[in-house]
Amino acid sequence: MPETIVVIYSGGMDSFTLLHRARAQGLAIHALSFDYGQRHRRELDCARSVCGELDIPHQVLDIRSLSSVMAGSALTGNTPVPEGHYAEDSMKSTVVPNRNMILLSLATGYAVTVDAAAVWYGAHGGDHAIYPDCRPEFVKRMDAVCRVANYQPVRIEAPYINSDKTAILAEGLAMGLDYSQTWTCYNGRERACGRCGSCQERLGAFANHGRPDPLPYEETD
Repeated sequence: MPETIVVIYSGGMDSFTLLHRARAQGLAIHALSFDYGQRHRRELDCARSVCGELDIPHQVLDIRSLSSVMAGSALTGNTPVPEGHYAEDSMKSTVVPNRNMILLSLATGYAVTVDAAAVWYGAHGGDHAIYPDCRPEFVKRMDAVCRVANYQPVRIEAPYINSDKTAILAEGLAMGLDYSQTWTCYNGRERACGRCGSCQERLGAFANHGRPDPLPYEETD
């Protein structure tokens, strides 16, 4: 019998690649997405579509009622999304307070419910500069806690924790993945903005592979 895991699936390109990695390994997957009031809610539509196409069990958990304790981020409030690369200090405004600890805790509970051995999420090396909850020390400590938090130990794994966006994309391209099925932009408009840190990192990864990004972008100067 294949091992069962829960994949936290945002609908972005990292979790999209992660989902297919788990599928390629023959794991039994339960995909879990979260609606926490993010302005880039289009990623949830992508997640629903992909899981429907692949016939992967998928739940979208509405946690917008927690907005008052996850406030202050440009991703959930009215503050404009900053432009520029992740390394720039302005990108700290995109940190959602305690997001991954909350999401991983909920995903661990779901893992126990569906008898899954592990929770996978798409934290990667490019996130380390800005997001504390995507760093190796955080993953290590969450893994230790979730192994003892229930009668059934659940592992917390971030397979891309030492990879950057270019390396993740390389894996996906090798699998023949269609990245038009993902959404990355922190803005939720009709087209990706091309200016926010998330867009710039994505565009940089495609440029590093000499490939065009299949997503439509707003015209930029």
